[in-house]
This record gives sequence, C-alpha cells and structure tokens, in this order.
Amino acid sequence: HPDYKDVSLYFRRDCQFHTEGGDVLNINEKTLAVGISQRTQAAAIDVMAQNIFWNSDSKVERILAFDIPVSRAFMHLDTVFTQIDVDKFTIHPAIMGTLRVYELTAGKNPGDVNIRLIEDTLEHVLEDATGVDQVKLIPCGGGDPIAASREQWNDGSNTLCVEPGKICVYARNTVTNDVLYKEGLDLLVVPSAELSRGRGGPRCMSMPFWREDL
Repeated sequence: HPDYKDVSLYFRRDCQFHTEGGDVLNINEKTLAVGISQRTQAAAIDVMAQNIFWNSDSKVERILAFDIPVSRAFMHLDTVFTQIDVDKFTIHPAIMGTLRVYELTAGKNPGDVNIRLIEDTLEHVLEDATGVDQVKLIPCGGGDPIAASREQWNDGSNTLCVEPGKICVYARNTVTNDVLYKEGLDLLVVPSAELSRGRGGPRCMSMPFWREDL
C-alpha cells in the first residue's frame, strides 16, 4: 500500500523461518510479546529481534517470547491472552501455571541479541511488561472448566481492543461475555457462526498498525 511504502520492515514473508500475526502482541511502545507456537518458530523471533533492535526507527526495547503449548487450542499467542485495558487481559485458564518466557534485548554489538529465561506466572510477567502494580486476568468461561473448554473453541479469550476497556467479542461466548460485562468492559458484540469455525477470533481478523499514545 502506498501509505506504507517508506515504513521499515522488521520481518519479511520470504524469510526461511515462519511467523504469523496472531503470535505478535503489541504490549506498549517499548515491549512486544511474541508466541513460540504451532505457527511461529523461535528462529523467526531471533530474526525479528535483530531487525527491530538495530533499526533506528524502532522504539521497541525488549521482546518477550512466550513458549506456549504446540496444539490447536493454543494456535497463536492471541488465543492464550489478549489485552483489553491498561491493566486487564482475557486469558485461557490453562495458561495460569508457571510459564517459560524468554526476554530478548539488544546486545552490545550491532546485530547481537541477549536472551534471558524467565520462569514466572503470566500475571507477574504482564505486570512487569505493562508497568502496572497489579493486572487483572479474566479467564475464558469465567473459570468454569466446561464453559472454558467450550468457549475457548470459539476463541473466547481472543478479543480486539479498539480502545482501553472497549473490546470486540463474539456473541456465541455468552459466559465469557457476561463476566466481561460484570468487570465493567464495553463490549462490541458481533456474530461469528462461520468465522469461529476456522479458529479465528476478533483479533485474528485484524492487525493494528498504529496505536494512539495514551
């Protein structure tokens, strides 16, 4: 598109390693979360990190690479959690244990990338990433294991945040939506009979290029 002809490319589609947009979450201006998943290779994140850290146009200072299970239920990082407010996230309940997260930062010499292993809870990792004292994790299905399994199949924890506290969700995830209403979120509810068949949630159907600095 001509509007983006002068924009820096941090990852090219012809790279020998593969990644997909559902594994890339923009936490804030300085932190990027990327899933090591069924669809995104660790080597692809290394390439992305080199291009991001050593490009003068980029403001990203660290990448958090989340090692998530290789299964269809965890296809992308945005099926595991999505940010819905400054301090709130929807999550897949199965991710509540200790996680393996790799923190990537720029090395001393051009092209170098430092990698540090973090083993901690999702809550603590996200608190550090966002800089808030306490984040609120809202589980798909409201914590009920049966509702969570059913609504996760319809991407209940995959939401599109259009502004802090205002999110797009699927109508069929009634239990999760009720919990989100009770948490004070403003929901934009859309039908999803066909979209959810292909494991595509509201965020899967979009890719924000830019966010207003809040």
